Amino acid sequence: MLRLAMVGFGWAARSIWLPRLRQQPDLAVTAVVDPDPAARAAAENDGVATVLDRHDDLSATDVDLAIVAVPNHAHCTVAATLLRRGIPVFLEKPVCLTGTEAEELASAEKEGGAVLIAGSAARYRVDVLALGRVAADIGPIRHVRLDWVRASGVPGTGWFTRQELSGGGALVDLGWHLLDVLLAVLGPVAFDDVVGTIGRDFVDRRSAQAAWKDGATTGATADVEDTVRGFLVTADGMSVALHASWASHATHDLTVIELHGHAGTATLTCTFGFSPNRVGDPVLTLTRDGATSTVPLAAEPVGAEYDRQVAALTPLLADPASRGRAMDDARWTVRVIERVYASAQGRAACAVA
Repeated sequence: MLRLAMVGFGWAARSIWLPRLRQQPDLAVTAVVDPDPAARAAAENDGVATVLDRHDDLSATDVDLAIVAVPNHAHCTVAATLLRRGIPVFLEKPVCLTGTEAEELASAEKEGGAVLIAGSAARYRVDVLALGRVAADIGPIRHVRLDWVRASGVPGTGWFTRQELSGGGALVDLGWHLLDVLLAVLGPVAFDDVVGTIGRDFVDRRSAQAAWKDGATTGATADVEDTVRGFLVTADGMSVALHASWASHATHDLTVIELHGHAGTATLTCTFGFSPNRVGDPVLTLTRDGATSTVPLAAEPVGAEYDRQVAALTPLLADPASRGRAMDDARWTVRVIERVYASAQGRAACAVA
């Protein structure tokens, strides 16, 4: 039985992780840490045995794994502290916000001898796993399309739209998932050229907020992007078109991942995440020589990828090869994100000048 501490007891912890953790017979949530008195009261009412206000009070003798689901700006600080104390960490995405934070977490993992596991669930989807298998049959891959566009999905939680607390907008939030899927399917691709643009047409519109997600606005002016577009090219000419939007003029939230290969094109059409404003069941097609066929997919409920990731926690902790793996992936992902932002910000500066 693994003893778990939930560090951060907000919407994600209560709605996504806690119910799933409690369904696993080998996991027990024994502690909750949150500086907010209301969150601690909610944990006490939920029957959690130990409720703390500081993550510094956790000890490796009392907990086997910390589930860290705090605002983005605190990910590195909290996770690094716990890792150096010898406490393994499951860290919600984004694992880090900068390359500097990635190195800090890698050092903490090494110094404390505890493993860090990344909470990026999209790669655990049954349709994404099937896409990975198809990719092996149509390579080499020449071009990838990565789209996740919501109709109305700007997060209502105030810190999400404040740069100092979130580290970025749709790119850090939705884009992290898309890039993680690319990483899972094709591995760490090296890009020579990266061009990015960002937009803010919807982030301040109340009508564009995600009605399906709990949260309260703070009244603070949003200063992050709601939309990002990127075009990335490798030295040998493979290209990736990235498009992530919290809101748009669309009628449904839609995710499309398309792989154009030497021997065919694979297209996955679905909706990532928990939004009820989704397209129908996921569809994966394979097109070769003008003929399109549908790849069979096992049916699964919304959120099953999170169930699958929670079920993998115990074997991941037991596998010596897990150490360092999440940080290798995070280094690659955050580097791509930094380069997209750098390109977009450079263009914005030129436009102002």
